[in-house]
Amino acid sequence: MTLARLVAVCAVWGVFWGSWSALLPAVQTQVGATNADLGLALAGVPVGAIPAMALTGRLVRGRERIALAVSTALFALAAAGIGLVTTPLALGLALVGLGAASGALDIALNTATGRAERESGGRLFQTVHAAFPVAVIVAAPATGLARSLGYGPAQVLAVIAVLVLACAALAMGLPLGRGVQPVADSRPKGAWRHAMLLGVLAAFALIIENSVEQWSVLLLEDFRSASALLASAAPAAYMGALTAGRLTAQAFPGLGLRPLYVLAGLGGGGGIVLAGLAPTAWLSLVGFAITGLALGPLVPAMLSRAAVGDEEGTLVSAVSTISYTGFVVSPLLVAGLSAAFSLPVALALLGALGVPLLLGYLTVRSR
Repeated sequence: MTLARLVAVCAVWGVFWGSWSALLPAVQTQVGATNADLGLALAGVPVGAIPAMALTGRLVRGRERIALAVSTALFALAAAGIGLVTTPLALGLALVGLGAASGALDIALNTATGRAERESGGRLFQTVHAAFPVAVIVAAPATGLARSLGYGPAQVLAVIAVLVLACAALAMGLPLGRGVQPVADSRPKGAWRHAMLLGVLAAFALIIENSVEQWSVLLLEDFRSASALLASAAPAAYMGALTAGRLTAQAFPGLGLRPLYVLAGLGGGGGIVLAGLAPTAWLSLVGFAITGLALGPLVPAMLSRAAVGDEEGTLVSAVSTISYTGFVVSPLLVAGLSAAFSLPVALALLGALGVPLLLGYLTVRSR
């Protein structure tokens, strides 16, 4: 039951972000924003998320259940509020609040999953995190269908907010969080240093992931002469393979971090190079799928490793917060490389991020 509740929270989180990508054109029209206005407003998400993640990491210990329920409820309210804004400035401010709620939810979900792993002795991170991409794959086309039927952002986001609130209520039933209690520090020596390294390496993986989410459709439409329908399959191919990678890793409980680093470095780095430089749209889709399959299991496995002996949840919070910088860096990095070269070359150059992931193999302690 604990796993089902955690999966439900992660899934509705993914439902929003899957719907959000499909709602963006309608939201832009609703607030009368130019592309520049929209880009500036979207920057509000990481601006709100990063400080909220740091603060939540300090407050969540021993309060995992209530922290997850409250952050999920706040995320629901923030999501519903976006449907009511009418100006670019109001959208930017609303997205700062949404980013803060999403960042808090990210930390609360990971720390709750980490505690559930320690208390149950099971492996939960791969399964919980697999719910997010599945929800994105389902929510994005469903939102497109809703828009085609005449429903606007306010109506779609109100429905999503109700779903998220229902999962906030589910989170209250988690058998987690016994209050703030003194605990023996069972973290191994050098745990903080190792957590920071995990966070940086996870950020490299998330730079690639975010680049696929934001630029893959544009690549296929503008540089591979793909139809809108074929181009829209790019994020789905990535997310579907990402899910398969996580569930496959879950099926092999003896699989440690070392082979995942090798898989992510070779497959993730090589896959994004193929996606960027492939001469046809179909080969690019194969490249995106390889990238997702290779990178998918890595970040949940990193969080699971950080959770070992981390009774306070601080190491999991640190890895989550540091890794989030990948989402901040990714659009700026790809935009800069695209200006200097081209979008296909920019995406291919991200393959270089596979090198530090390969070197991560050397950082893993024996299991």
